[in-house]
Amino acid sequence: MTSIRTLHLAAELAPGREGPPDTSAARTVALARLAEAAGLDFLTHDDSFARPGLDALAVLARVAPETRSVGLVPTVTTTHTEPFHVQAAVATLDWVSRGRAGWRIAVSPTGAEARLFGRRPVPPAAELWQEAGEVAEVARKLWDSWEDDAEIRDVATGRFVDRRKLHHVNFQGSTFSVKGPSIVPRPPQGNPVTVVDATRPAARETAAHHADVVLIRAGSAEEAAGLRAELHRAARAHGRDPGQLRVLLSATVDLDTDEGGPGALAELIAGWHGGGAVDGFHLVPAVPERDLARFAADTVTRLRDRGLLRTAYEGTTLRDHLGLVRPAGQYATTGAGA
Repeated sequence: MTSIRTLHLAAELAPGREGPPDTSAARTVALARLAEAAGLDFLTHDDSFARPGLDALAVLARVAPETRSVGLVPTVTTTHTEPFHVQAAVATLDWVSRGRAGWRIAVSPTGAEARLFGRRPVPPAAELWQEAGEVAEVARKLWDSWEDDAEIRDVATGRFVDRRKLHHVNFQGSTFSVKGPSIVPRPPQGNPVTVVDATRPAARETAAHHADVVLIRAGSAEEAAGLRAELHRAARAHGRDPGQLRVLLSATVDLDTDEGGPGALAELIAGWHGGGAVDGFHLVPAVPERDLARFAADTVTRLRDRGLLRTAYEGTTLRDHLGLVRPAGQYATTGAGA
């Protein structure tokens, strides 16, 4: 009997382009609970220095205690930000969500964004994505700089941490250096899930090297399958196991039309996934309140009837949902970096 490949689904939470944005906590929490009831793996919340809006990481930190299972993945810009602060914030989200955090790495490519900070001119896109990869690398090192059992919390002796199990990372990148260790204990997932939007070719090498989940766009199943195979080859070239890489098609959906409606969307998802073109879909609703509700009520039911989608979460962390292993701490296993 042929086993059915796991279908992975995610959705974007940021307000759509129609009408004034609703930035209330109640709105975001309601959408997150709706997605959680539908069994989605994770939710993204877009963010950028190029436009006004709430900080995505802070928004999802607010959502975390109001949800129990769905993963939470804010966009985090690595340009003009301090890598040490970025990794600490993402690690904190993993703690407050009890192991459901990820981060979608983004860069700031415009002069207007650079002028907000006034630190440097904008480098070429290739350099921005090289820097983003270095941020991802040092983030993993800092998350691993605390061994899993470094915390003691011995009230009688007043000892909080075993300093022998904290490690300096001593990282030197092209634009920054970090000594470490982190100020936040190792996250529940070991490393929160790293997501890279590789819809632009400049991001693909960074995605293949560092991402757990890669978002792509394609006009056909054949094109998507080719991109997935390309990413797998590149991941293997970096010494990674392609089986630990999830490739999701990112698609804008408008379920207010008959073409691309809930039923047609279910057919598209089932067909592309069943043919091996992608591991799942990342849906960007045109109007989140409308489209996510219709997706949960109709499309999800059709996918469950096909046996493609979970009826309940089996694990507790985002890595569990995605079928990704919890990585061992690199310093604990090698003894390096003391």
